[in-house]
Amino acid sequence: MTDILVLGAGYTGTAAAIRAAVKTRRLGGRVTLVNASPRFTERLRLHQTAAGEHLADHSLRDVVAGTGVEFVAGRVAALDVERREVRLDDGRVLGYDKLVYALGTVTGDSVPGVREHAHTFDDHRRAVRLAERLDALQEGTVVVAGGGLTGIEAAAELAEAHPRVHVVLLSRGRPGAMLGEGARAYLEAALERLGVEVRGGVEITKVLPDAVELAGGELVRSDATLWTGGTEGLPMAAESGLTVDARGRIVVDSALRSVSHPDVYAVGDAAAVSQRFGVLHGTCQGGIPTGLHAADSLTATLRGRTPKGFRFGFVHQPVSIGRKDAVIQFTRPDDSPRRAFLKGRAAIVYKEAVSSSPLATYKLLKRGLVPVGLFSLTAGLK
Repeated sequence: MTDILVLGAGYTGTAAAIRAAVKTRRLGGRVTLVNASPRFTERLRLHQTAAGEHLADHSLRDVVAGTGVEFVAGRVAALDVERREVRLDDGRVLGYDKLVYALGTVTGDSVPGVREHAHTFDDHRRAVRLAERLDALQEGTVVVAGGGLTGIEAAAELAEAHPRVHVVLLSRGRPGAMLGEGARAYLEAALERLGVEVRGGVEITKVLPDAVELAGGELVRSDATLWTGGTEGLPMAAESGLTVDARGRIVVDSALRSVSHPDVYAVGDAAAVSQRFGVLHGTCQGGIPTGLHAADSLTATLRGRTPKGFRFGFVHQPVSIGRKDAVIQFTRPDDSPRRAFLKGRAAIVYKEAVSSSPLATYKLLKRGLVPVGLFSLTAGLK
């Protein structure tokens, strides 16, 4: 038997576990999936949870049922790559022959006060906590820090769901800077229509209990602050001796194996994956494809074959603007914007098609099929 341990049951880890179980079944593969929570969290939709929407609750045991994957509920406390062991916070120790590291990233806290006073989308529980705060607030000011896609979607969602709350979106650059001119203009008009106050070109130097401090000393009053200004890998990876980059992500080769410990595969946001155009930034587009490829690489290794290199190219940037609007920016493989984009109802239909719940994708994986479309639109798996 070959013990394959998958850490993290987000979009990517769950896909990797199912794929590995199906493909290594006849090779003696025994897959165990570890996650801190027994529920499957759709991280892409945490802004909807924060706005008060009640999404379907899925048990991870049900998600992997019928695949042979053993699910273990427990929070990973330490990783020993020399002894090939993982210790959980309750003292249990799990051994492995091959490890898939899919623990993702957490919100960076280099700015003072983020950890103590800001809400984040690191997990479902934190999103629920923000929803409870907004329900209690009724009116006031909410500051969303960060003008990337997460910050934009959150600001729009909160403003639409809580029209009596004043939402302020703060960003170092221009929010939506990754979009083309036409898509960005549409986005800015939509945010203005929702009443979101957008302030670009500002730097937050401190998060306080009731405000955020900007460079220069200006205070922006805040009854609740949501921090979306960047992520970093868990310190566990570096502490274990794995080679990581400046953001704490595990550096991998073309087969998605750790460059320092080839029995460890890293996927999704937790991995620094190099392509011809640079290192992938964490998005749902690249997440599941890396999970599938790592499982395929692992299978090839068990068969005594040379794994194929991972190839990936971006195709779009879907952005929801509340529940009633969206914009889709089509991109080049390096994620730079093309001229083409969708808006309004057409964009809503498109986004729901490519970013819908991954449960349909997992059902295909259970049958041994490579999903086309949905999260795997650009997987490049051959």
